[in-house]
Amino acid sequence: MSQLPESALELHKVLQKQIAKNLPEKFWGDAEVMAFLSIVSGYYNTVERDKKITEHAFAISEKEYQAVVTDITSKNKILHDAMLQLKAAIATLQPEAASAFDNSGEDLSAVINYLMELILRSKELEQHLIQAKDAAERASSAKSDFLSVMSHEIRTPLNAIIGYIHLLTQEDPLPSQTTYLNILTISAKNLMSLINDVLDFSKIEEGKIIFADSDMDLRKLVQDVRLANKIRADENGDILKVMMDEDVPRYVKGDITRLTQILNNLVSNAIKFTKNGRVTIELQLKSKKGKYAEILFLIKDTGIGISKENQQLIFERFTQAHSYITREYGGSGLGLTIIKKLLNLLESEIHVDSVPGQGSEFSFTLLLKESDVVEDEAPQSIITGEELKGKKILLVEDVEFNALLARKMLQRWQVDATHVVNGLLAVEATRNNDYDAILMDVQMPVMDGITASSEIRKFNSDVIIIALTASTSPAMQEKFNSLGISGFVYKPIDADYLYKTLVRLSR
Repeated sequence: MSQLPESALELHKVLQKQIAKNLPEKFWGDAEVMAFLSIVSGYYNTVERDKKITEHAFAISEKEYQAVVTDITSKNKILHDAMLQLKAAIATLQPEAASAFDNSGEDLSAVINYLMELILRSKELEQHLIQAKDAAERASSAKSDFLSVMSHEIRTPLNAIIGYIHLLTQEDPLPSQTTYLNILTISAKNLMSLINDVLDFSKIEEGKIIFADSDMDLRKLVQDVRLANKIRADENGDILKVMMDEDVPRYVKGDITRLTQILNNLVSNAIKFTKNGRVTIELQLKSKKGKYAEILFLIKDTGIGISKENQQLIFERFTQAHSYITREYGGSGLGLTIIKKLLNLLESEIHVDSVPGQGSEFSFTLLLKESDVVEDEAPQSIITGEELKGKKILLVEDVEFNALLARKMLQRWQVDATHVVNGLLAVEATRNNDYDAILMDVQMPVMDGITASSEIRKFNSDVIIIALTASTSPAMQEKFNSLGISGFVYKPIDADYLYKTLVRLSR
């Protein structure tokens, strides 16, 4: 085959082959033919370029397609595995759910429907719980109201009993009568202790206990506890002693009422279960850091003791170590429960060490801050009989025998006392007279003490108002405090406490 001219060598290779094979040589040198072939060669080049582009694009698309397929396959596997795990988790929480869907991992809609049912049931349960909570709160409020009313109803006659016993002891009774009066006093105080136990337990259960932080004389407090229990100890033939470490600080900060309650309860229990034995109240200084002293309180007795298996049982509410104890010794089974709960609130614990037939030892520690009071500044008894002479006091009390009792007390102190029977009359009397103090009963007909106090405060912000109440409800105290009430005297009225309160507030 002849050699193609140079001008043909620039043409597309495929076209060169076709020219060499099919185009006679006489046309190879023809300029017009070669120009035409040059145009055809351009089309050949264009087609080849487009083909390469198409093939390249197809290769890229195929690669991307495979990547997408791989990604979808991977994600489907993850979804499948997740579905299986979700079903397994649901079946663990709700075994009956297994029948709601199969184990293929494909039925997403069934799982979603089942979860929606669970959510609806959960919402229904939430509503039931809210309703139950509301019902429980209403029941708790009703219980609190009931206890408050019953407290008032029980304390009202008890106030008269204890008050008149106190008045009789002030009128030089015969020795035999003194014995009877002492027995009546002990019985009345035991009944009051039972009432206080029930009310305190209710307040502790509701978390409504608030601890005071006032100056306490530990020596006087312990001696007062001893004196309060001495008559009962003497009746049982017990020796009641106090032992106090000299290093124990005398004046500390704390809640004197609650500490007295705890010690009184432990001491009275020890005496109750000890006949012709010994009961000891002991205080020891365990450690001291700065202004704080860790004090160990021990109540020891030589009584009947408690078996090891019953030593924790006695702290359960309404529970005694043995059934015969309630019959023989009495008691509500609440005292030690209250002590345990009070000490827990004070970040302490009650411990017991006892041997049946040999006695028991109850102990607890309290971290108390030393008071700034020094012995020369210690408060002394302020009952002199003269401090209230001539004071004008309005007594607001609807129960006649309670009013008579209070008037007797006020007469002994040479007070100028006026008595009205309801809050409305108290408001009118205060508007028309100047009083040094008002003794305001809480629960009265026509107008109660809280309403009356509120009305009086609208036109007289200075007069001393002391609430006389059988209720220890925090809500009631908050209402009175918001009115600027000067103080509270709880029923049954303690004559000495009422006297001291009047003197302190009217100075």
